[in-house]
Amino acid sequence: MTALVSATASTAQGVGQLLRAWRVRRRISQLELALRADSSARHISFIETGRARPSEEMVLRLAERLDVPMRERNALLLAAGYAPHYPETPLDDPSLDALRAGMERLIRGYEPYPALVVDATYDVLAANRGILMLMEGLPEHLLTPRPNAMRLALHPEGLAPRIRNLREWRGHLLEQMQRQIALHRSPPLRALYEEVAAYPVPDTGAGQEPDEPVPYFALPLMLEHEGRTLSFISSISTFNTPMDVTVAELAIETLLPADPATVKYLQTFVS
Repeated sequence: MTALVSATASTAQGVGQLLRAWRVRRRISQLELALRADSSARHISFIETGRARPSEEMVLRLAERLDVPMRERNALLLAAGYAPHYPETPLDDPSLDALRAGMERLIRGYEPYPALVVDATYDVLAANRGILMLMEGLPEHLLTPRPNAMRLALHPEGLAPRIRNLREWRGHLLEQMQRQIALHRSPPLRALYEEVAAYPVPDTGAGQEPDEPVPYFALPLMLEHEGRTLSFISSISTFNTPMDVTVAELAIETLLPADPATVKYLQTFVS
């Protein structure tokens, strides 16, 4: 009996520490979390200190109110002694055939403009002809076994030498990764960040003005292709209310032409 009580207390303390870490990360007080979760600050305190073991429903409710990523919600459940609630289905599983087909149609329908699908660590899972055009001439080691969007963009043998505003775009990408690391406890994502942040920054002639200045409405990606500078605005879409870890971590990135010259060039090049 003593061993059982000890194991239960250890489990409660483990999930409590994790929940407290997420609460602190979200900068929410125990009282505010209690109000959001229809609980009490006393009960939240007991959970965090291991004096109370939360029910499975309470773990999920607190995780939702703390906006904990789906993968980490499963980790919280395991720490509390419960089974994972959300499946993690391989993307090539037949049950996701409709999802894959839908994403393929979406990015193909976006042509001639570039679009791609990435996972939580920016591995490229699908890309259309617009993306393939921009990747022309890149070395094989960046394309196999699976290209990674951050490596492609920032590696000195990748697109980095072709990006005319590399310092600004590099800063944007690194800040984007830092925000994700703050939201997700992801060692692979942090390792990727440390890798790409350490890449040397090639001289790309940054600061050159385009022939015809354009009043951009967002930070553009200014990318050289076949002697021309193309300008894009990036947009990232995710799935609403996912019920699977794999689906929750998918993102579709589209590159919207930011000036008429880029529109005209892509319409004539990708046909």
